[in-house]
Amino acid sequence: MRLAVIGFGGVGKAFLKLLNDKKEELLEEGIDLKVNYILSSRGGIYNPKGINTMEFLNNSTTFSKDIIFDTILKNRDVDMVVEMTPTNIEDGEPGMTHITKSLENGFHVVTANKGPILLAYKRLKEIAAKSNVQLGIGCTTGGALPTVNGGIIDLAGSKILSIEGVLNGTSNFILNEMESKGVEYMEALKMAQKLGIAETNPSLDVDGWDTATKLLILTNVLMNQNKTMNDVKVEGITSITSADIKEAAKNGLKYKLIGRTIKKEKDLEISVSLQKIDTDNHLYGVEGKNKAVRYVSDTLGDLTIIGGASGVTPAAASILRDIVNICRGYKFIQ
Repeated sequence: MRLAVIGFGGVGKAFLKLLNDKKEELLEEGIDLKVNYILSSRGGIYNPKGINTMEFLNNSTTFSKDIIFDTILKNRDVDMVVEMTPTNIEDGEPGMTHITKSLENGFHVVTANKGPILLAYKRLKEIAAKSNVQLGIGCTTGGALPTVNGGIIDLAGSKILSIEGVLNGTSNFILNEMESKGVEYMEALKMAQKLGIAETNPSLDVDGWDTATKLLILTNVLMNQNKTMNDVKVEGITSITSADIKEAAKNGLKYKLIGRTIKKEKDLEISVSLQKIDTDNHLYGVEGKNKAVRYVSDTLGDLTIIGGASGVTPAAASILRDIVNICRGYKFIQ
């Protein structure tokens, strides 16, 4: 399988290293992955015989301004595009163009980019089906946590009635710090930032938008919807106090930032909110920066998936997971 890697941030670098670390294991399974292109905002590098990824990572090879995305379309010497540019939930660019044109040109696509999937999954799915290629999106909704695959594979043949999840590890870590150490929100946030769990500007996480994005993708993909952010009621965790958490604990309750989609008679109710839950809720024990998702179906009952490592390497591993499944012949798009 010949790959074009677009995006050279933390996940992109971790992915290239992971390819090298897993090369022998993959070859034993008959999966030979070769990187022909690596593109970044500074340009790209190209080798039709395959780039030595570790040599590239260790020697800081200079990117050429002449190697751009259009070069891939012109040369047509890849089988799959791995799209890892930064998420843009306004118009999805530049990932939207990369994914759309790759699918139209008959390349499989695996992506970590939430923007295009949030804004145009149905259209991208139709293009992939028409071109007879696959679109892997597992990394967009929880990284290592197999949220998409769990819904598609393990609930196949049933109707999903609700989706409920702790989908943002940063906000969950902050709540856990406040509970376990009795500190206020700002102190817990600073600890998360110091550990690299929270961004310098953490608003996407703590205001609930990251959870809303992931929930919306899961809703549209698994419940065959075409909802937008306008359909989601969003609340974050910034107003919570240590006193709130202590009061809840007296009654055996914990606060969690929960994204929830529930099927009503004629439509869906989609929300992200800070909720108090008890030990009967499967999400009660999701601690630290862990994540979880719970599906309720009409015929297969409840399915709850908890855990999955956080960080750039697990995110890269979730990209590799989709690639391996496509190489094995699994079809995300029928």
